[in-house]
Amino acid sequence: MASVQQIKRRIRSVKSTRQITKAMELVAASKMRRAQEAALRTRAYRNTAGEILARLRQVADMAAVPYFTPRPVIKNRLYIVITSDRGLAGAYNSNLLRYFTSELKKDEQTKVGRRGIMIGRQGSRFAARIKDLSVIGDYQDFPDRPSVNDIQPILQTAMTMFSDGEVDAVDVLFTDFKSSIAQEVRTHRLLPAAFEIDEVRQDLEDAVFEPSPREVLETITPKLIEAHLMQTFLEAAASEHSMRMMAMKNASDNAGDLIDDLTLVYNGARQAAITQELAEITGGAEAIA
Repeated sequence: MASVQQIKRRIRSVKSTRQITKAMELVAASKMRRAQEAALRTRAYRNTAGEILARLRQVADMAAVPYFTPRPVIKNRLYIVITSDRGLAGAYNSNLLRYFTSELKKDEQTKVGRRGIMIGRQGSRFAARIKDLSVIGDYQDFPDRPSVNDIQPILQTAMTMFSDGEVDAVDVLFTDFKSSIAQEVRTHRLLPAAFEIDEVRQDLEDAVFEPSPREVLETITPKLIEAHLMQTFLEAAASEHSMRMMAMKNASDNAGDLIDDLTLVYNGARQAAITQELAEITGGAEAIA
């Protein structure tokens, strides 16, 4: 059995670790609230953008805008993969990268080329180990609430590669925020701009597009695609901080349980040491007598 002093040092070490994880939990909770508010605040805009595009598809000539042209994915697929820069976020990165791996294997089986734009240091490190994955963009230290200027290079690269025929599809892999304890890894098809909507609102059914649906489609399509890409970043940030908060909470709780267990061991060892000392004193007194 470990000595009393060793157990005391172990308890102090675990308590110090618990203080760190508790502080990280509080920081993550604060960031999560801000990220959650940002994601929820713009969801309605994202949904409306999808409805507008769906309605325009019904009334306009889709051949007018190359971003809507569907084509079989036989040449290359471009992935935009949103991970985090830091770890200690539970299964946030591992779940997404595992899903990414499964998608890459499907493309390998169908002989489709893979292109990647990696967001976050964790994704960049992973992509560096993948054979036959051409990384054309690597973004680190990406803000939780990116501005239009932040995402424009990514969006322009994706739209140019698609319109030039270099890639047949652009997919965004991200973690969708459901709640503080539930997140889901998803693929969002950014291009071609499908945005399938089950039902378009009545006010959009009655909307009149001026000067013409075709001209409106050509003008606003890049902006509406931008809105969808922006939303994936906001959802990913909310998911990351939620999973980091839960991971640090679990670490703090586990540290507390370990401290309780070590305290019991410490008390037992201390009692055993006291009993032994008493026995030695008694034995020594009897020997003198």
